[in-house]
Amino acid sequence: MPTRTERALGAVIGSAVGDALGAPFEFGPEGAFSARFPTPGAGGEMCGGGGWDPGEATDDTQMAVLVAESLLERDGLDLPDVFHRFRRWAAADPKDIGLQTEAVLTGGDPWDLAAALHFQTSRRAAGNGALMRAAPSAVYFAPLGRTATMDAARRLSALTHGDRAAWEGTAVLHELIRVALTGADPVAAVPDTLHALHPDHHDRYATVLAPDWHPDRATEFNGAVWPCLASAVWAVRTTTGYEDAVRAAVDLGGDTDTVAAVTGGLAGAVYGIDAVPARWTEPLHVPLPGFAGRVLSATDLAALTRRLCG
Repeated sequence: MPTRTERALGAVIGSAVGDALGAPFEFGPEGAFSARFPTPGAGGEMCGGGGWDPGEATDDTQMAVLVAESLLERDGLDLPDVFHRFRRWAAADPKDIGLQTEAVLTGGDPWDLAAALHFQTSRRAAGNGALMRAAPSAVYFAPLGRTATMDAARRLSALTHGDRAAWEGTAVLHELIRVALTGADPVAAVPDTLHALHPDHHDRYATVLAPDWHPDRATEFNGAVWPCLASAVWAVRTTTGYEDAVRAAVDLGGDTDTVAAVTGGLAGAVYGIDAVPARWTEPLHVPLPGFAGRVLSATDLAALTRRLCG
């Protein structure tokens, strides 16, 4: 059985690997990954493409690293600091940034109003852009228990997403990762986790996280928070290992980098870092636009994760 630290490493690095693996297939058709790589374990899957180098992580992992470094350098949750780091990153013209996130970070509004003001005018803020960066904060807050972990998730999500639906979905993912870090089954923890949601959002999440839900039943594109989270839980529920779960996630098509990042974070917490193939971690790298040209390797992510574990 993996140790807690091995599960934490699996969560953070596993999320980054899923991100980089899925990036070249973003907005592509269902089944494109398996069509190109039909034999699991054969190699070559970290192929790059679509503007991404092989092993290059996207905004999903870049923002996750910024959260992690803020938590460590500020010794806890300092929301203005996290927002400042996000804003500095967004101003450096990253290769990819969600439209909703970009609007919030570049609009010039104060950190504690920007997301809410954007939601008031757009009425569209339930994307998966907070879900994608959850693994490091889930690891950091896990020792504090469910309530503290889910509360921190909501507050971090609210920095860029004004729709409470995004807060609640991000809180669910944090809690499922927290459960997995203990060695328990996060899928079995879904019903109890649903009880901790805001009542206005319970039913929607209960529907998409039900045991019989399948991504084919999604009523929105998987760039939205509900089907993205649900697809990740489905991938973990219906497979028996990290590699198979992430392959299943990328094969769903659509927002493949984020669905695979969320899946990779949860599956990595379940199976531990040893289940994440070395052929995928070796080329992994995370550029940080706006931060003096820094590029983190899997080794750097491992060191960061160990610090998050305390």
